[in-house]
Amino acid sequence: MDSANHTVLAELKGVRKRYGKQVALDGLDLRLRSGELLAVLGPNGAGKSTAVAALLGLASVDQGLVSLFGDAPRKLAARCRVGVMLQSAGIPDAFKVGELLEVTRGYYRHPRSVEECVGLAGLQGLLERRYGRLSGGQQRRVQFALAICGNPELLFLDEPTTGLDIEARKGFWVAIRAMVAEGCSVFLTTHYLEEAEALADRVVVLNHGRQIAEGSVESLRSLISNRLIGCITSLEPDTVRHWAHVRDVSCRAGRMEIIADVAEPVVRRLLAEDERLAELEIHRGGLAEAFVELTREAA
Repeated sequence: MDSANHTVLAELKGVRKRYGKQVALDGLDLRLRSGELLAVLGPNGAGKSTAVAALLGLASVDQGLVSLFGDAPRKLAARCRVGVMLQSAGIPDAFKVGELLEVTRGYYRHPRSVEECVGLAGLQGLLERRYGRLSGGQQRRVQFALAICGNPELLFLDEPTTGLDIEARKGFWVAIRAMVAEGCSVFLTTHYLEEAEALADRVVVLNHGRQIAEGSVESLRSLISNRLIGCITSLEPDTVRHWAHVRDVSCRAGRMEIIADVAEPVVRRLLAEDERLAELEIHRGGLAEAFVELTREAA
């Protein structure tokens, strides 16, 4: 995406935030531009949720500038243009799903129809169900519907698929892609690296409240030289782990997976020491490996 042709919708500039002795944000600079899906990654305590809270005006900052659509985040004019799905919802259990949608839609000038919300969030057959009687996954879908029902220009999704199985997460991904295709910009925080890899135009990695990397998924993957070697072998993992160029070894379902900084000498040794080696595959490290490498270096 050519950032020069896109407006900055939300920005943190030199932002610092402490909770007692804990530093949550440490001089953070962060921008979200129109037309993009920005995925913010980081380990627990990296500052992801605090960044969201600051941009929404839910948490004041100790130092730095915060803007939402070029205005203070707490201004009504800015808030009316965003949709929000946080990790904790605080939705009354006694309300029916249809009632929640109607009440929330009433806060916006040009809301989506109930039918659109149901279709995007996968709420078919749930409108007459009480929120407190829904499963955890169904409640997350309701929260997503409430976040998008105002037809927002900017959607904040803070760990939206935490606790969901992979099929449920993929259902969310379809809906999020549909929102982006309609022109909605998205600020996504997630623990799931495959989620960022599947959705993001741009990725920011945080650690200890600081930005340690930024770019496209492909550019972050290019920061590491690791190769992933997969095979079926009779060799013991502890043996291979001590070879030159091997960084880590794991076994899953009878298959050995090796992370190596250089693939060729490791592959040659595998072939030399196991004449029955089978199903050999070599891949460049993905976003998960880049994330581990970046956070290890930052630590």
